[in-house]
Amino acid sequence: MTPHRLPAGGFVDRSKPLFFSFDGQRMQGFEGDSLASALLANGRLLVGRSFKYHRPRGILTAGAAEPNALMTIGRGGRTEPNTRATMQELYEGLEAKSQNRWPSLDFDIGSLNNLLSPFLGAGFYYKTFMWPAGLWEKLYEPFIRRAAGLGRATYEADPDAYEKSWAHCDLLVVGAGAAGLAAALLAGRAGARVIIADEHSQPGGGLLSETAVIGGATAQAFVKHVLADLATLPNVTVMPRTTVFGWYDGNVFGAVERVQKHVAVPSDKIPVERLWRIVAKQALLATGAEERPLVFGGNDIPGVMMAGAMRSYLNRYAVAPGQQVAIFTTNDSGYALAQDLEAVGIVPEAIIDSRPAAPSAYKGRARIISGAVVRDATGGKALSGITIEGSNGSETLKVDALAMSGGFSPVIHLACHRGGKPQWSDELSAFVAPSDLKGLALAGTAAGIDGLAACLTDGAAKGAAIAEELGFAATRPDFGAVSGEILAAPAKPLWTIPGVRGKAFVDYQNDVHRKDLNLAVQEGYGHVELAKRYTTNGMATDQGKLSNINAIALLAKARGISPAEVGTTTFRPFYTPVSFGALTGLSHGSHFQPVRKSPLHDWAKKNGATFVETGLWYRSAWFQRAGETGWRESVDREVTNVRLNAGLCDVSMLGKIEITGADAAEFLNRVYCNAFLKLPVGKVRYGLMLREDGMIYDDGTTSRLDENRYFMTTTTAYAAGVMNHLEFCAQALWPELDVRLASVTDQWAQMAIAGPKSRAILERIVDTDISNDAFPFLAASEVSLLGGQVHGRLFRISFSGELAYELAVPAGYGEAVADAITEAGADHGIQPYGVETLSVLRIEKGHVTHNEINGTVVPGDLGFTKMLSATKPDFIGKRMLEREGLNDPQRHQLVGVMPIDSATSFRTGSHILEKDAAPTLENDQGYVSSSCYSPHLGSTIGLALVRRGSERHGEEVLVWNGLRGEFTPARLCSPVFYDPANEKLHA
Repeated sequence: MTPHRLPAGGFVDRSKPLFFSFDGQRMQGFEGDSLASALLANGRLLVGRSFKYHRPRGILTAGAAEPNALMTIGRGGRTEPNTRATMQELYEGLEAKSQNRWPSLDFDIGSLNNLLSPFLGAGFYYKTFMWPAGLWEKLYEPFIRRAAGLGRATYEADPDAYEKSWAHCDLLVVGAGAAGLAAALLAGRAGARVIIADEHSQPGGGLLSETAVIGGATAQAFVKHVLADLATLPNVTVMPRTTVFGWYDGNVFGAVERVQKHVAVPSDKIPVERLWRIVAKQALLATGAEERPLVFGGNDIPGVMMAGAMRSYLNRYAVAPGQQVAIFTTNDSGYALAQDLEAVGIVPEAIIDSRPAAPSAYKGRARIISGAVVRDATGGKALSGITIEGSNGSETLKVDALAMSGGFSPVIHLACHRGGKPQWSDELSAFVAPSDLKGLALAGTAAGIDGLAACLTDGAAKGAAIAEELGFAATRPDFGAVSGEILAAPAKPLWTIPGVRGKAFVDYQNDVHRKDLNLAVQEGYGHVELAKRYTTNGMATDQGKLSNINAIALLAKARGISPAEVGTTTFRPFYTPVSFGALTGLSHGSHFQPVRKSPLHDWAKKNGATFVETGLWYRSAWFQRAGETGWRESVDREVTNVRLNAGLCDVSMLGKIEITGADAAEFLNRVYCNAFLKLPVGKVRYGLMLREDGMIYDDGTTSRLDENRYFMTTTTAYAAGVMNHLEFCAQALWPELDVRLASVTDQWAQMAIAGPKSRAILERIVDTDISNDAFPFLAASEVSLLGGQVHGRLFRISFSGELAYELAVPAGYGEAVADAITEAGADHGIQPYGVETLSVLRIEKGHVTHNEINGTVVPGDLGFTKMLSATKPDFIGKRMLEREGLNDPQRHQLVGVMPIDSATSFRTGSHILEKDAAPTLENDQGYVSSSCYSPHLGSTIGLALVRRGSERHGEEVLVWNGLRGEFTPARLCSPVFYDPANEKLHA
């Protein structure tokens, strides 16, 4: 006999049949079915294969902890592997495929592994693939990689949309079972803003499978009544199909809502999944308890199922597990199942109870075998019988379904996500939540409370208490008496069964059985964290929800200590798997990351700019003119024009930070390695910022605009990092300093005007005197422009080596001011130039960027030793700079490099070798960090970091590019190729 649909009962809509397929076979279910219930209703026991041994596996649970029934759902871009059939709602046309089998589920050649199982115990891969070493890359690794993983991801693009949202509430209730519904109702009626989330398609939790009566109504009618009441409260939000997967700082909870995972063709108007960040003043965990399997031989054979799951399929979905059913239990929950089976005409063959005496509450007809255990189950792709061991010896019983219940473990994962450790309870024989949780309480069976009536009372009391704590007046309702319930009080656990002959599995998905855990202890991996990794117990998609407690108990027994001493592995988000789509949200394709456009973006666009992505920014790379056939022509023209006339470049992308406060000067003096304490008002200074280890972190300029007000610029790439660094310094290192920081990158449009004619052009725009005497090199001032129409900031600094200025104006005026400068400079030959030209200009002048400031250089490596203040008592990185290795004369130092023959060239990243040296690692002298073609010199030039570089100017070397097979004879020289006396800067 196979599982089958009952002729009546359940809460599926039999008037709405749904057709679906499993491994190409067409089947029928009803609206309200899960994929798992529909498969069982169609008599399908075998639904998957285990990971290592490829053993036949059937449906074990009815919820999120399912380890066996993992399916690949959908087709094309909507293919989704590792979907739990127990959580997937049935819909018309659903396509499901089994996984981890070849060529078919019924005939899987991988099942040969089961015959080899004596050689494939825990840790076998650490011992087996060691010899011969030559076979690792050719045979072992390819084989392991092919065998690894469950399911196959599609290569096609996902056509659906995902989104992220925020929600705020007074109370978040996680779990919509008896306790959760009672708490939400109480707090909602009191006026609190309540969100109640449940991972299942319908709120109700265990009440949907319950046959008890609450206040004269069925449990299901009670759920409908409470949901109807909640629907009338505008301050309450009920979120079905929503899994709360993590608890984070600030009482923020992560949740994923399956908006359209239950429809055949999702609408393009709404997302298929929505990731929620829920900020709750208080939260209540009403997540229930997970029923534990029993560890006996053959406990993985299809037809063996959790007793609670069997009740769910029977009462909610009207699916009988078989006709010859046995129940193996350590507690009273097995008798509740027996009672329900008898109600639909199936009398259990036997109830095997490990306790000496049966409960008096059960009055059914099933045979009770007390003080006995199921030693082994038999069968291949379906259960055929069990062997019972009791005080009267062994007995074999023919059955086609076996329910098991080894007790209950509160679902407390969320309560441990912020570092709290679960605590062992001898009374419950389970781990419970840490004590003294801030902002999170537990209710119902998650708090170790047993019984429907007690859970309703506890949920109502906790909801009312939280509402009152938040300032709301709550009144406790009377839900009425609960009748027809068999309480499953905690009973003595049964961790191990003697005499087992078959494999007794602990972790179903990863094929970890009892002997594997004993072996881990024998080989020195008895610590719970080591045992997890050595055996892979708890590393499956269910993350040990079913296996961990049994594994901990078995480790404790093997080590001769208690489960409390063994402890648990670390609980981390996510509680259940979360799709990459939900985590990504809208951030994919062209929306993968934000696009930042400079205030001068439109100005550059209308002047013919070609843009390049630099981080998040779109920067103008070059400005092509008619007749120019390549970017080099455009860049050469722009470089030449800046040197002869003038150019305008958008530098708005530089990081900009306002620093104010009475101690701002002292703050900067500690942040930079060079002196800033006495920087005069109206002056700019170039600064080097070091890390704690002495390496250069970033460089830039800082201007003193007023006594206690400074304006800092950073490199584009490190703008956010420098801001975070400064905030850390202000808040953590020197909180006593009076200093305030504000990022103003987006508030200013900033442009560089460079070239010998730049002053003449700006004099037409700037209202104040900017002559060399009035506004010398490194001057900074607030200025008015265009007859007082605009106010901005002018800095006389140069990254090009020419007479140059940087002008900052409010972002909204950027394009207009750039247009005005372009118009004013038309007769002086001004032209826009891009970042490629800027790079050529700075290499010619020997200025460094993060090509050289690569995280491995100190100031001395770049020729900045004089910038290290000898008089300051301290600055970040000062002490670590004294390390011997950072003062080694053999360190790589900045040099210039030019090909001996100007007709030849080299590339950035090429390595420097001595003139006649072979290209080997031992002969490597350094590398080219930046290179370009210089129209000024008519040759390729570069900056390089070379061993003892400052001593080797004039030395002939070989520039070698191994990737392209290029060898270029070259000469090391000064890194300053243009105007080494700096005459043009001071023009």
